[in-house]
Amino acid sequence: MTQTQQTENAWEAGNRFANLSTPWFTLIGEHIQTGDQTLDYWRVEKADSVIILPIQNNQILLPAPTYRPGIGSETLDFPGGRCPKAQDPAEAAQQILQRELGIDVTAILSLQPLNPQGWLVNSSFSNQELYSFIAQLHSGPVPKQDRAYAIDKVGIDRLRSDLSCLQCRMVLLEWWYSRQTCRV
Repeated sequence: MTQTQQTENAWEAGNRFANLSTPWFTLIGEHIQTGDQTLDYWRVEKADSVIILPIQNNQILLPAPTYRPGIGSETLDFPGGRCPKAQDPAEAAQQILQRELGIDVTAILSLQPLNPQGWLVNSSFSNQELYSFIAQLHSGPVPKQDRAYAIDKVGIDRLRSDLSCLQCRMVLLEWWYSRQTCRV
């Protein structure tokens, strides 16, 4: 038996003792069996997320900072939101750009997935997939743009420093790293 098979067999989901569903999330309490020990495990399932990195005229555009009640302050984030199960993530990305930056679908030159399969975001309080897109935009004004960062080392370093959202930082670094490795 391989190490992976041993690990897979070591954890077994038991009965659910709680299940609370809302339009925003599902809270699940279940027993997990590992060897001779039974653990109470709580998890939250959410709709998948979409984050978009919008680029126009060699700058990354961001909406105004948003107040986050959970941390009691505003945070600077890329445009993003939830993707209902029945919706294609690219379609959700277009709607998010419209909602958060006022960008009409006709202003999008290209919308390329950074990760077409979705990255797993998995902890006891968030079980979902994260889809990210790079949106190349036509030149011209952006109705709701609050901030723009140059696409150069100084601008990216400044943006990375200003972002507090871990998922946004990961999307930025993944995109920046992929650009750097493609140039080598």
